[in-house]
Amino acid sequence: MSHASTASTNDPVASARGQRLLFLATICTGSLLLFLVQPMIARMVLPRLGGTPAVWNSAMLVYQALLLGGYAYAHWLNRFAAKRQATIHIGLFCLAALMLPIALSDAQPGSGSNPVLWVPWLLLISIGPLFFVISAQAPLMQRWFALSGGGDPYPLYAASNLGSFAGLLAYPLVVEPLMKTGAQSWLWSAGYVAVGLLSLLCALRLPGNAAAASAPSETTAAPGWRVTWRWIALAAIASGLMLSTSLHLTTDVAAMPLLWVIPLGLYLLSFSVAFAQKREFPELIARLAPFLLIFAGFTAFLGNVSSPFSIAFLVVGNLFVMACALHSRMFDLRPAPEHLTRFYLAMSIGGVIGGLFCALLAPLIFDWTYEHPILLIASALVVGDRALFRRAENFWERHRRSIAIPLIILTAGFSLSVVASGDLFGLPYVVRVSIGIAVALLCAFSCGNRMVFAGMLMATMLSMNGWKTLQQTWTEGSMTRSYFGIYSVKPVDGNAIALFHGTTMHGAQSREPSIRLVPSTYYSSGSGIGLAMSAVTDLFGENARIGVMGLGAGALSCYSKPGQRWKYYEIDPVVESIARDTRYFTFISSCRPDVEVVIGDARLTIASEPPHSADMLVVDAFTSDAIPIHLLTEEAFEAYRRHLAPNGLLVIHISNRFLDLKPVLSAAAESGWTARLRESRGPRHDDKGVRFSSSDWVVMSPDPKTIAAVENATGPAYWTALPKTPGFERWTDTYSSLLPLIIARHSKKAD
Repeated sequence: MSHASTASTNDPVASARGQRLLFLATICTGSLLLFLVQPMIARMVLPRLGGTPAVWNSAMLVYQALLLGGYAYAHWLNRFAAKRQATIHIGLFCLAALMLPIALSDAQPGSGSNPVLWVPWLLLISIGPLFFVISAQAPLMQRWFALSGGGDPYPLYAASNLGSFAGLLAYPLVVEPLMKTGAQSWLWSAGYVAVGLLSLLCALRLPGNAAAASAPSETTAAPGWRVTWRWIALAAIASGLMLSTSLHLTTDVAAMPLLWVIPLGLYLLSFSVAFAQKREFPELIARLAPFLLIFAGFTAFLGNVSSPFSIAFLVVGNLFVMACALHSRMFDLRPAPEHLTRFYLAMSIGGVIGGLFCALLAPLIFDWTYEHPILLIASALVVGDRALFRRAENFWERHRRSIAIPLIILTAGFSLSVVASGDLFGLPYVVRVSIGIAVALLCAFSCGNRMVFAGMLMATMLSMNGWKTLQQTWTEGSMTRSYFGIYSVKPVDGNAIALFHGTTMHGAQSREPSIRLVPSTYYSSGSGIGLAMSAVTDLFGENARIGVMGLGAGALSCYSKPGQRWKYYEIDPVVESIARDTRYFTFISSCRPDVEVVIGDARLTIASEPPHSADMLVVDAFTSDAIPIHLLTEEAFEAYRRHLAPNGLLVIHISNRFLDLKPVLSAAAESGWTARLRESRGPRHDDKGVRFSSSDWVVMSPDPKTIAAVENATGPAYWTALPKTPGFERWTDTYSSLLPLIIARHSKKAD
């Protein structure tokens, strides 16, 4: 037994395998924690600070900055001897552990505090040291692996991103549905301790003899700035494309919950493919990249589509292939292991640049998601250097010095795109689509000349609704962008105009004088809010106090009556400017020109107001098609109860294309509310031409007599009891999960 054990210990193959597994486990666990903590902290901060744009953009910048700091720290540490590196890192690991268990600081914003400055400070003092140390794990452990004689460390980065992918999926699918935020904090803290112990075991593998203990010597020349900038550029394009794809999907294709997980997950998986030791699959993907990029060009400017899931599949497929191709180029340009940390530092800098462009710069300079087609064109400049066909390769080889040929092709492509995009010549739709396909074929032939390929990809995108989108940009006021999304004002039904947030309508107004001031769509007289508004005077008298969370086009204003006091709570000042712009909507100017609009997160705003400030409170706050979760938690309903009079009426809009929110409201009602549901179905028009849209509204009150009075005033037949959902746990600020709702919706469709 002893002899066998000794033989096993001395087996170099087994020892190398064990060493590789140890470093793999350390890297994977650290990466998993890194992608667990981001949504976890975001979940913790939401109830305290609400959904202001500064919160989310500041949080993103803090994560990116800390990740960059961690990679810079790993690069700096590389100048020391192996054992000195271990001493410094393990010491820093233990020092940061003093902040466990991970949690938000108790610091509160002062009156007038600027969230742009205060939120980063809150996140930094809450998780800064812990996040910083964990973010350094991947590059540092790879360097230690090389120093300990483990071989090529770069394939370990593939394992690192598998860990990141696992963490990304684990939070919404496992951690959030099963644990409250307190238990999540202890789980993450235990993981941190485990990573620390694994790192200590890795440190014990580092060389300890005098020769090896000296500072690592460079056996190859350091990479020049030209190749370093190429690393940064490739990483920036890939990072930006991931973010732009997420926004493009949720804004222009489908506002589906958790859809953002897919682009980020595929982005992480692309590293595992691109950094693999076997190069056959990455090479195949690089060959396919231009093909898929052309197909993705067709979808870049598409708006509300009839088959969103098919388009979404194409869009995320393009992201995965392009990210693999871009990261494969980085892998091909990788330096020797002694310069590994410089490589990852450049990659991190590129990631920050891509994030800054998409998260901060693009919303300031664009009124639409133009960053997405821009990044597709940037990708074309990278992957368009190899021809797709032998004939095209020979053609571009013969004309590689020509200027006239590229100009002729580009002129033809853009001219055809104008014809394909609009009604300039009154061509049938089928003919225009055929011309668009011809432009795409010309784009495919252009691959081999990267500049012409990028230009023809632009022409392909413009031919498919691109010129129309640009026309909206050139038409003052018809499209506006803020940190909360993209708003467009478009004609609908021939003689009406509607406000859209992304692909979701947020109100419409007819141009017919007889019905111009009649609320329509979700707010029509037969909807839940229309019925509730008709009962306000009977319930609360002529001086009723009404608060509305979410302004939209301002249609509800036309239910107001003399003597009533109205107040809107709107998070985005852009929405107020659109609703008050009489070129488009006249609900407010005609029905309630003096109405007060309070800008800010609605839940936080009403919490600062005196108790019993309203008789009716309407919750109609949406981000595209989604209601912010922090407006549906137990603590939110307590805030509503405090804000309402003892016999007050709460009216909540829960229409949603992808989720059935009735279980959330049913569970919330169990804490002392009486509730009824009004489901109205459409779209259709009444005999006067008023447009109706399908909608689901819930009325709730702490006083059962109020709900009974609503039913008596409007007719009991309109209302039904909220269906019970056995086992559905009430949402709180420390626990909420969309997963049960998604599963229930999918199961219902399957049935």
